[in-house]
Amino acid sequence: MLAEIEGTVSGHRDGHGFVARDDGQPDIYLPSNEMRAVLHKDRVKVRVVRYDRKGRPEGRVTEIIERSPSPLIGRLLQESGIWLVAPEDKRYGQDVLIPKGATGSAKPGQVVVVELTEPPALYGQPVGRVKEVLGEIDDPGMEIEIAVRKYGVPHQFSDAAMAAARALPDKVRASDKKDRIDLTDVPLVTIDGEDARDFDDAVYCEPAKVGRGKGWRLLVAIADVSHYVQTGGAIDVDAYDRATSVYFPRRVIPMLPEKLSNGLCSLNPDVDRLCMVCDMLINAKGEIHAYQFFPAVMHSHARFTYTEVAAILQNTRGPEAQARKALVPQLVHLHDVYRALLQARNARGAVDFETTETQIVCDESGRIEKIVPRTRNDAHKLIEEAMLAANVCSAEFIAQGKQPGLFRVHEGPTPEKQETLRNYLKAMGVPHTLSDNPSPGEFQHIANATKERPEAQQIHTMLLRSMQQAIYTPSNSGHFGLAFEAYTHFTSPIRRYPDLLVHRVIKAILGGKRYQLPALPTPGEAHAKLSKRLAARAAPPTDKPRAKPSADTLAWQAAGLHCSANERRADEASRDVEAWLKCKYMREHLGEEFSGVVSAVTGFGLFVTLDAMYVEGLVHITELGGEYFRFDEARQELRGERTGIRYHLGSRVRVQVSRVDLDGRRIDFRLVSEDDDLLLRAMRDKTGGDGPAAGGGARKGGKGGKSGEPRKPPQLGGGGAQTRAHAPKGTARVPGKKAARGGRGGAPSSRKGPR
Repeated sequence: MLAEIEGTVSGHRDGHGFVARDDGQPDIYLPSNEMRAVLHKDRVKVRVVRYDRKGRPEGRVTEIIERSPSPLIGRLLQESGIWLVAPEDKRYGQDVLIPKGATGSAKPGQVVVVELTEPPALYGQPVGRVKEVLGEIDDPGMEIEIAVRKYGVPHQFSDAAMAAARALPDKVRASDKKDRIDLTDVPLVTIDGEDARDFDDAVYCEPAKVGRGKGWRLLVAIADVSHYVQTGGAIDVDAYDRATSVYFPRRVIPMLPEKLSNGLCSLNPDVDRLCMVCDMLINAKGEIHAYQFFPAVMHSHARFTYTEVAAILQNTRGPEAQARKALVPQLVHLHDVYRALLQARNARGAVDFETTETQIVCDESGRIEKIVPRTRNDAHKLIEEAMLAANVCSAEFIAQGKQPGLFRVHEGPTPEKQETLRNYLKAMGVPHTLSDNPSPGEFQHIANATKERPEAQQIHTMLLRSMQQAIYTPSNSGHFGLAFEAYTHFTSPIRRYPDLLVHRVIKAILGGKRYQLPALPTPGEAHAKLSKRLAARAAPPTDKPRAKPSADTLAWQAAGLHCSANERRADEASRDVEAWLKCKYMREHLGEEFSGVVSAVTGFGLFVTLDAMYVEGLVHITELGGEYFRFDEARQELRGERTGIRYHLGSRVRVQVSRVDLDGRRIDFRLVSEDDDLLLRAMRDKTGGDGPAAGGGARKGGKGGKSGEPRKPPQLGGGGAQTRAHAPKGTARVPGKKAARGGRGGAPSSRKGPR
């Protein structure tokens, strides 16, 4: 009898689906008839019934283990007297029938939240009732209301948490200052973006003798959230549930109630605030010679913006400097220690690729006015290096304190990703490769050696894609990208729960005690999914029996998985909102032509990012011309078998906006204008050379027509205005019907500091 395999259903907008296996093996395909009785996110058992010609498994559902508890969001419609809800997430392949008495106060066309009362069956649609009315689809902020429910982001604090927040004082009391170092006379300052509302960190720097040489004393003061948020209390339970603040254009869903996040804990100027301080001595080489932690009370002497500090550092006698004359020397010292820390960063070989991040600028109604690149100046970088230094000291302090805690771990690339990258570098003619156990310095060396090549952006993108995502875990195995033996997050307890835990552990060590995690709620679906994914990683073979972890260790592992999973949940929700806004923005530009660059290549087409808009869309393979195109995975390119024309990462193209699907988060482009020079070059390559064609992309015979941690660019399987998952490989014949595409958004704008 064939084995039954457990997994989670992942629906597809075209009606078929896949089962993501719990054991981490390749997904099992479910044809549309098998999807009739199940919905996206259901837990099922399947049996493999056949394999396609490429050896990919196709399954049959044998048992539905658990229906997804996630609410379903969609538009309420009335067709021929029948009420139904069309899901906003097209991975739910079926409309939901709504009985006449179950529509509540909802009106046709409104966005509603539906609770299922009857699941789907082979011969019957799902039935539900309207649980909540969100409003009209064009209401300002509707995209955020949809996203927080779609991804299960907690957006309302419990009554108990709000009552606990109201009971807190409005300002620092005399009793709060007991047993703290008084730093109110030290000119600590905050440096943040213009739109920042909560201030986690403040800095101060002065020259100091370190050993026998010159150096600096650097103070990094972080808001002491742990003084007010008691372990296991109502606010703590809500903060753990959220695990992170979620940032959307024009709106933030905070981890803590506003009284804490923007008031009592925020290091606002000209008021006393409680803080935890990392006091460091740094030598001329940027090495941390000594450090200490202590609780303190501070008084921020100024609230600087990055733009203001960059202007002062550029001209210490300019108008910005004259307005802040007393604090200019300190900013100069901060810049000096930053350059020393940067020297140490380069010496240890940390990965540092420059990537373009974007910022969505909206008007009062929430409509996008423009999308602009988020530039990083020396002010951003000096704060980032100061935070990195404090985080490293925190990790070392916890490790030496022999207490469990959460580390921020970033492992090196998997052997499979290493091999893919080696093949790619070889195919691109890069005279450098990776060792069997590569160091981050090897990645940086390749980046530096290729930065002048025409394909530099393409090569650097592939280097980044080979990296894994960082996670929170009590097992310290270092941070590959930053080249640290131990690293954690200490600097943002207002917006990240792991930082709050790190503060508590540091305080416990200072007090000679041991911090005990509270009995927190059972993590949800996101944690379960990530736990299975991490468990699927092959453990290295060993003859020694593995010791059973203690209950304390298991609790910390669960906390790390929960925080890691909810960090991803926040990113997904942010991307979804940005994708929706970008699609709505691009509807105003239908038919217009733009220049762009190929940002990803798949077997079903090219993803192109527009130069002017910083928006990504798909040029489907049907738009590339009437010939066979072969997807070369090693080179990450599509190549026409007749003309030899090539499209690869970094190719310059000109496109027309041909279609925008707001519900599907899809933007489709059409290639325009033929590049005769590229075509001649491609033909020459076909007959003689074998290097990649540089320059713009073109088609033949087609239709005419108009940061911190290294940030990963969009990958196959998630990024851009449409999903790149399950891309077909090998020869791609121009089909009569377009390949299926699902939705997801662009990368979220990051705040300062390492992620």
